[in-house]
Amino acid sequence: MSNTLIYSSLMLVAGLGIPVMAALNGGLGARLQSTALAAAILFSIGLVLATAYLIATEGLPSSLFSTGAPPYLYFGGFFVVFYILSITWVAPRFGVSNAVSFVLLGQLLAMSVIDHFGLLGVQKYAFGTQRGIGLLLMALGVFMVLSKAPKV
Repeated sequence: MSNTLIYSSLMLVAGLGIPVMAALNGGLGARLQSTALAAAILFSIGLVLATAYLIATEGLPSSLFSTGAPPYLYFGGFFVVFYILSITWVAPRFGVSNAVSFVLLGQLLAMSVIDHFGLLGVQKYAFGTQRGIGLLLMALGVFMVLSKAPKV
């Protein structure tokens, strides 16, 4: 199986999990009446699972930090916390489809800028006409998916 198929399939499954996670954590936050507590529970479970995966696949690391890695590479967690707190709070109020649609639109815009300029050390992919049209079509699709129907 080619790497493209493996990577695409893995990311498709990860993408499928985002609205499920939003619905689950949004529901938990609403029931607990605490966005922060729901996020803390999610991260606690995530920490346990990620640590178990680390130990099972690589063993305990000898160091938590690499001397060669730029410090900004360690700040991805800030974006994860912002996303989890915001989706946990917004999804029950705005709807999972609406919340995730705007997340997707934000991802499309950010990925285009990051790739075009090669920001944060990633490989550059120029923003050309074809990519621009594709981005516009995807953005249009996001807006078309937004839920305007009355609740059933």
